[in-house]
Amino acid sequence: MFLRALFLCLSFGLSTPAFASQRVLIVGDSLMAMHRLSDASIASYLRKHTGFTVKNRSVPGARIIHRLPISGSLGMSIHKQFNAQRDKPWDWIIVNGGGNDLLLGCGCTSVCMRKVDGLIGFDGRSGALRRLLRDAEASGAKVIYVGYLRSPEIVTPIEGCKIWGDRLERRVSRYVENDPNMHYVSLHNLVPPGDLSYFSSDRIHPSMKATNAIARRIADVMKEAN
Repeated sequence: MFLRALFLCLSFGLSTPAFASQRVLIVGDSLMAMHRLSDASIASYLRKHTGFTVKNRSVPGARIIHRLPISGSLGMSIHKQFNAQRDKPWDWIIVNGGGNDLLLGCGCTSVCMRKVDGLIGFDGRSGALRRLLRDAEASGAKVIYVGYLRSPEIVTPIEGCKIWGDRLERRVSRYVENDPNMHYVSLHNLVPPGDLSYFSSDRIHPSMKATNAIARRIADVMKEAN
């Protein structure tokens, strides 16, 4: 146990007390919630890779834009998964979301441009996702937005979402690039062409192999930022 803790501290370049005190909140949709019951979610692997205290409030099907108050308060609104007034300060807030807004909100069709604009404006100065990222940072936390898996040379049930996901994430990337407390973790090149092992049987959600790989990418960003 001591050797493992020492290895973790050295790999992150942190002293033991500082390393152990890091508190992480994860909010989002099924990308983050997947494999939670098997202790193989992104949050579970991130906890194992870093030793940080990780709280996972993600909910499958959750959206960034969700106007129903009761279901929103139960976690279907990703913004309401985070509550600065209720929570103790977090060192990190990891955010994922927008996929269900595009898939369920506009069907990943040609009308989705308005939905993308509603999530984050072209200039990054407006939108519900932008407000969530801003509020998370205003709480005093470092913020990471995690994008979605891509599926090169794989046919999936959500092929129409790729173009809109790309547009959404380009805007997020531009918004965070000049802010040292905000980070964007892209999953664009995570999946090798034609490799189904990164997907669950539905070819939409991540496999346990993928959640582990995503957690490692997040951990690398944390290491560099610290």
